[in-house]
Amino acid sequence: MGRQLDRFLAEHSAMTRRFFLGLGAAGSLAWARLASSAEAGSALDKRDPQLEAAIAGLESWLTVQDDFRDVSRGKPTPHSLPDEKKAEVGMTRETWRLEVVSDPDNPARLRSPLTIADGTALDFAGLMKLAEKNTVRFAKVMTCLNIGCPLGTGIWEGVPLRDVVWQAQPTENLRRVFYHGYHNDDPAQIFRSSLPIGRVFEDPFDMPPVILCYKLNGEWLTSERGGPVRVVVPEAYGFKSIKWVQRLTLSNIPHANDTYAEKNNDVDSPLKSFAATLHVPKEAKADEPLAITGYAQVGISGVSKVQVWLHDDSQPLPEDDRHFSTAPWVDAEILSPPQKWGGGLPDDKLPQPILNFDPETSQPKQWPLRLAKIHWAALLPGRPAGKYTLRCRTIDDKGIAQPLPRPFRKSGHAAIEQVGIKIA
Repeated sequence: MGRQLDRFLAEHSAMTRRFFLGLGAAGSLAWARLASSAEAGSALDKRDPQLEAAIAGLESWLTVQDDFRDVSRGKPTPHSLPDEKKAEVGMTRETWRLEVVSDPDNPARLRSPLTIADGTALDFAGLMKLAEKNTVRFAKVMTCLNIGCPLGTGIWEGVPLRDVVWQAQPTENLRRVFYHGYHNDDPAQIFRSSLPIGRVFEDPFDMPPVILCYKLNGEWLTSERGGPVRVVVPEAYGFKSIKWVQRLTLSNIPHANDTYAEKNNDVDSPLKSFAATLHVPKEAKADEPLAITGYAQVGISGVSKVQVWLHDDSQPLPEDDRHFSTAPWVDAEILSPPQKWGGGLPDDKLPQPILNFDPETSQPKQWPLRLAKIHWAALLPGRPAGKYTLRCRTIDDKGIAQPLPRPFRKSGHAAIEQVGIKIA
């Protein structure tokens, strides 16, 4: 896990550097022409055409399946198995089976368990029959609880998990469902997550349902992305969205029993909102504007603003203000929904319908779109020579500034990023 994480972070950093180095002088000139005033966070209503081209060259909003970052567990990782082995263990659409059984230690009462032994387990053809009646699509950023960089953003497609749970005909003593995927027939490698059954049966507020997912950006899930079928929990971190799912266990247990809890994580915390940078010049010339871009993860509390603050390191920080709430933050521009979605979509057309998107315009009904990722930009006025620290943060829809309301790492990354800049 440690080596995979190091590789992931290195690749993310390298990709960002390659893009902005590719902009070269043209990109720098475009940024320099950006604002008619010298104030950071200006409206940016009329951008220079070169700036428009530079922003259009940012990473696409949707991520191609093969470009998602991978933090899969397993020795070996299941997606790396030979095709013959995948077929043998149910990791192909032709051989996949899903069991729905009662927890022997905390039993729920089921009238019709779905088991391989009885020949009643759900197969892929059966899942597609359910999809004919109720297919769900929604946009979601896949992100890890303890990593600051999202793994990728996609349109996830599947069948509500509750449709399959009801096939087992539960009648009573059902409080939680826990589930796991294939992990090399080794009990020590089983990675399990769980949900309260209330979340499976009913969607809070305007959240999408929890799904058994089989497509990403309109294409069948690849093995590396968890195919043929995985769980996707819209508002949750990645450890809830188990790959290669093969068993649902319906239980009367009153609490979470996730594998991830073993490492002192808060396993029921939903996505947080936070901002991070993509392009920050590590060195700049005195009195010349600084072009900054970044992204924000839009958690369940939304994002109303992204703000930046460039601090002169020779000056003291605000006293008794660990979250910098009294610092002179300025607003950045939140970029509009993209003109091109990316993600490898044929003709760049989104599959329809998608929850929280207008089917006629294919545009999000609100922006920033919760549970997804957005981009932002700011032009900071030139500063005298010295050493500076750039920070960025989100303000959620309730006016609460990052890292609040949940500043603790175990419930998800929300630390305020700090980037050093040398001006000479």
